[in-house]
Amino acid sequence: MTDPDPSPPPAPPAPAPAASAPAAAAAAPAPVAPPGAAQRGGRAGWWIAIAIVALGGGLWYLDHRRDAAARVAEIEADQRLRATESRLDGLRRDVRGHGQRLQQADATNRVLRDELLGLGQRAALLEQQVTRLADADRKGAQALRLDETELLLTLGEQRLRLAGDLDGARHAYALAADVLDGIDTPGTLNAKQALAQERAALAALDGDPARRAMVQLDAFARALPDDPATPALAPAAGGAPWWERVLATLVQVRHDDAQVALSAEDRTAARTALELELALARSAIDRRDPAGYRAALGRADAWLPRLWPPSPTLDARRAALKRLQALPLTLDLPTLGSTRQVLRAQRGG
Repeated sequence: MTDPDPSPPPAPPAPAPAASAPAAAAAAPAPVAPPGAAQRGGRAGWWIAIAIVALGGGLWYLDHRRDAAARVAEIEADQRLRATESRLDGLRRDVRGHGQRLQQADATNRVLRDELLGLGQRAALLEQQVTRLADADRKGAQALRLDETELLLTLGEQRLRLAGDLDGARHAYALAADVLDGIDTPGTLNAKQALAQERAALAALDGDPARRAMVQLDAFARALPDDPATPALAPAAGGAPWWERVLATLVQVRHDDAQVALSAEDRTAARTALELELALARSAIDRRDPAGYRAALGRADAWLPRLWPPSPTLDARRAALKRLQALPLTLDLPTLGSTRQVLRAQRGG
């Protein structure tokens, strides 16, 4: 490349007068760079800028890659942590399941142990019973018959005391007599005699007194009038004057101490109270409660004068209640249970 200015360089100036070295150095002009050096310096600056940009882009790319790798590693660590927690939860569930199965197995073992203990106790009792039956002093079969006799006597006594079942008690005592007759030992003579007395006393009974009381109480309740209307005027006595006989059909004089309810509401309430007391008496009969039975009939007797005025009919009804109060509700059998006591005394001896 040619230089655009072909003119020769200017001539050098004339030398200046001599001066001191420092002043000369300061006064000397700065060297002028050649034109090509400036172009080379501009290109170097561009290359340096490009290198700086490239270096910054590389550093940014490396930092971005490093951040992305860190995020990926964090996600993977989170996933591994969740998987670990899930496995731990599964292990905890397995441990709880094993604990529950161990508890169930322990409970089953306790039940089986109790059953084994019960079987052992039952076997010991059976062995004891067999030993007693094989004992020559107890005479096995006879001891078993005595036990059966006592059981039948207990059943018959309980049916008679609790339910008033006279027929059932007689049947149980008959079975006990048949079993006792099969024992030929002389020691059972007293028991046979006591059993015969008890059976004779049962045969002499004509029924359950509680049932008889219930039947008579029902008959008394049915005999009462259903309509609690105001009672009719009582006729005058036959020896009364004619004017008193005439006025008796229109007017009736009562003393102030009479407690007869005249209004329909009072009579209805009194009749309801009377029926309630009779129902309580029936309940006492079912419970075989003599005190409650007599108390209920006493309260019912107090309601009768509220429904009917003094008259022979009222006196008859109150007398009927008195007879009902005197009825027994339990069996009076002094010999009941004597055979069982004789058997127990004999076996204890």
